[in-house]
Amino acid sequence: MIEPNRAREVLGLLGFLLVATAQVSNMILARGVAGSVPPFSIAFFRWSIVALGLLPAVVMALREKPGLLPGQTLGIVTAGFLGMFICGGPVYVAGVTTSAINLALIMALAPLAVLLFSFISGQESIHRSQIIGMLLSLAGAALIITKGQAAVGAGVVTGDLLALMAMLGWAGYTLLQNRVGSGVSFLARIGLFAAAGALFSLPFAIHEMWSAPAAAFSGRAALVYLFAGLVPGLFAYSAYAYLGARFGAVSTSLSLYLGPIVSAVLSILFLGEAPTMIHLIGGALSLGGMWLSLQAKQGGSSP
Repeated sequence: MIEPNRAREVLGLLGFLLVATAQVSNMILARGVAGSVPPFSIAFFRWSIVALGLLPAVVMALREKPGLLPGQTLGIVTAGFLGMFICGGPVYVAGVTTSAINLALIMALAPLAVLLFSFISGQESIHRSQIIGMLLSLAGAALIITKGQAAVGAGVVTGDLLALMAMLGWAGYTLLQNRVGSGVSFLARIGLFAAAGALFSLPFAIHEMWSAPAAAFSGRAALVYLFAGLVPGLFAYSAYAYLGARFGAVSTSLSLYLGPIVSAVLSILFLGEAPTMIHLIGGALSLGGMWLSLQAKQGGSSP
């Protein structure tokens, strides 16, 4: 008979694996439908579905804190811009020229960017092991983005640069999200941010729908919109909130480390994109450096 604690750990790991799969499915989607479904239309419908799905949580939060919107509008709009707009349409555009594995590995660097921003702003100090970890991760990222070519810019593609921009946007969003709408539930905040992200994406989506209506309103596009809104949208955020509340901060680290691995497996299964030696070496450097930095951070934060 399995001990209760052991069973809880196994179920937790399976839950985090499921959440990581839902999260990286967005990158598989970006690569799989690249060029066939308008990118900002996907982003608009994705965040609209998330916002509508979380509307009950938003309404409840606004009833409990009626002054939330007037006092937090700028923060909500900024978080929606960084986390949902910058990490929305540009990621689907990136899928045209870069692989899903590249997207996952570059996006996985966001915690290091958060740590670096926190250091620059004076919020945290950085220890020697964290610096070493950052250098290792940056070396891995440079290897992945340049494809190992020595000449500056020789192996860089537009998709990798867009992924890098999205990663920096997500890092900014991560720094901001817990400071905006404090006192209301995680899902209520996500609903507000998603609504802002959908509004930012709307003008670009309207342009796409006007210029390419057949692509934007096809049956294939409708399925893509639905999948994007439900799987890497509502399910991923809701499940992450549940697991985070039940298992604590460990959910963050497990999702981070599982993401690129799951992305590689899904890329092989659904896209026929096997990881190259550059991905393996660069990924090992990036994830190893990130692990070293985050472990040092956790150790340094204890009294």
